[in-house]
Amino acid sequence: MVGVRRSDAFLATSREDRGEARDDVRLAVRAGLVRQFGSGLYGFAPTGERVRRNVIDVVAAEMDAIGGQRVSLPQLNYRDVWEASGRWGSFEGEMFTLENRDDVEMCLAPSHEEGVVHLVDGFVRSYDDLPLLLYQVESKHRDDHARNGLLRTKEFTMKDAYSLHATEAGLRETYREVRAAYERIFDALGLDVVVCEADNAAMGGSTSEEFVAPVDSGGTLDVVACEREGCRFGVTDEHRDFGAYRREDGDGVDACPDCGGALRATEGVEVGHVFQLGTRYSDAMDLRVDTADGDQTAVEMGSYGIGVTRIVQTLCLQHADADGCRWPVTDHGTVAPYEVAVVPLSYEGDAKDAADRVHDELEAAGVDCLLFDDREQTIGERFAESDLLGAPTKVVLGNHYAETGEVELESRDDDTRYRDLDAAIAELGG
Repeated sequence: MVGVRRSDAFLATSREDRGEARDDVRLAVRAGLVRQFGSGLYGFAPTGERVRRNVIDVVAAEMDAIGGQRVSLPQLNYRDVWEASGRWGSFEGEMFTLENRDDVEMCLAPSHEEGVVHLVDGFVRSYDDLPLLLYQVESKHRDDHARNGLLRTKEFTMKDAYSLHATEAGLRETYREVRAAYERIFDALGLDVVVCEADNAAMGGSTSEEFVAPVDSGGTLDVVACEREGCRFGVTDEHRDFGAYRREDGDGVDACPDCGGALRATEGVEVGHVFQLGTRYSDAMDLRVDTADGDQTAVEMGSYGIGVTRIVQTLCLQHADADGCRWPVTDHGTVAPYEVAVVPLSYEGDAKDAADRVHDELEAAGVDCLLFDDREQTIGERFAESDLLGAPTKVVLGNHYAETGEVELESRDDDTRYRDLDAAIAELGG
């Protein structure tokens, strides 16, 4: 992505809300990230699409780093593959089903375990062909009860990955690798998460854990989470032992069983889930490989999901303030739609030339930069819109620049430092 000028950009920002019941959804709409198209359906405007793509880039980079290979599987499936796995009725009430023009039943796949088995069937024949880790970042569809904005929708972006192994030990090793990769992904995004034991439910298999982002309000789960930095312990209200970690007054019990730290009862959003599926799908769909001793064995499988769409809103839940979005900045960068906002007091004369130079040179350096060059906007409107969008850094060319030649580098948290033009460009573009 590249920089953009405010006068050329489609920034669907608004001073007014559209009556959304939740603060985080109201913010996402006002900031021009999304627009609702009906119950459970949201489209991403250019600004929101920048955030969504930035999240995907972080996720994909980490999946590639652990040996994942990216694929793209059809969302539209015939009934027979789901009958083969025994899951045609498992998503009753949530799976979108239809008949095509030949009266053949089809569905929009809510997950792709069946699709991965079909993809590798006939190509994976021996233990030498394994392990494999395949992933995609695509739309998913579930006819769920739409609520909580982007947290529960009928169409959403998901990173789903699937691993295949000749042995249980191989599955457990990759499961640990993906689990660790998820922790790195959420750290890179600046998202605080805990890891909670979970039920495999319709996915099948034995072991699963979910990554839950604690939020003060607006979550979809009740969660008790450890407050000590570095500890990931958590338990949700969907777990059978939840009551043992939450006192009658609603707070958490005194000590974390993992580290001894304090526990806090709050709300949470599930942003990721990892499953050890075992041979649930390979048994049902007869996916087997030759072993070293000449026998055959059913393929062991794992399944791993990250909710890309809901991460965008969850970042708002954890970090936004009264002025708008506040996208975290980590050692890996930021998912903000624009890393830098260039805000001249007035877009004319020397300030205009300096603002153009900052924008053009940062753009050439690969920095996503938004130049507020719209002469119709007041300086107050420019500052307000920059804060609403959540640009981590503003380059302000105001009275201080006119008097000293130094620009103000103001962080989204209101920390300000002063630099001459060359130093500012070098610092931000480096």
